[in-house]
Amino acid sequence: MNVLIINAHLNYPNWSEGTLNKSMVEVAKKFFTDHGHTITETYIEDGYDADKEVQKHVAADLVILQTPINWFGAPWIYKKYVDEVFNSGFDSKTLLDGDGRTRSDPTRQYGTGGHMQGKKFMVAATWNAPTATFSNPDSTLFAGKGVDDLLLNITSNYKFSGYDILPSYGIYNIFKADADIVAGLEGYKKHLEAC
Repeated sequence: MNVLIINAHLNYPNWSEGTLNKSMVEVAKKFFTDHGHTITETYIEDGYDADKEVQKHVAADLVILQTPINWFGAPWIYKKYVDEVFNSGFDSKTLLDGDGRTRSDPTRQYGTGGHMQGKKFMVAATWNAPTATFSNPDSTLFAGKGVDDLLLNITSNYKFSGYDILPSYGIYNIFKADADIVAGLEGYKKHLEAC
């Protein structure tokens, strides 16, 4: 299996330097390498070529987005990456060549025009929010929404292109003293077994 890992961390010196996100990338790389899989990486902050990123997506069976959740979404550099890469993949008709609807077949639904069927996408994220905040009907902020509901703005472009969306994995409450980072990294290894 070919695995593409995209690290969307944006460095903020003396506040958020990406150590945990890099650690999660290393866990995934070791896991997949130990199981005989091929790894390709993109660290967005280091720069990229949109056309080459399209080809990385085409070659990958599994794409993992490794990202911090900053202000309830991935850092702005990830949105820029998506705009450039998916527009390139649309222009070349590589990732998709339309939204799926046709005049000749009105039963075709919006979002069914992707060419990436059979490929998988997963978000691995670091969160300041505690796990008790999610899927909790008493949560004032998220009103019962789960993590994967809140990641819809990230996963939708992959679904639109034909990918199967896997359950996300997160390490939570990361800025608090009681955060169990070691257990989170160990849990990530177990989560990857289902990929």
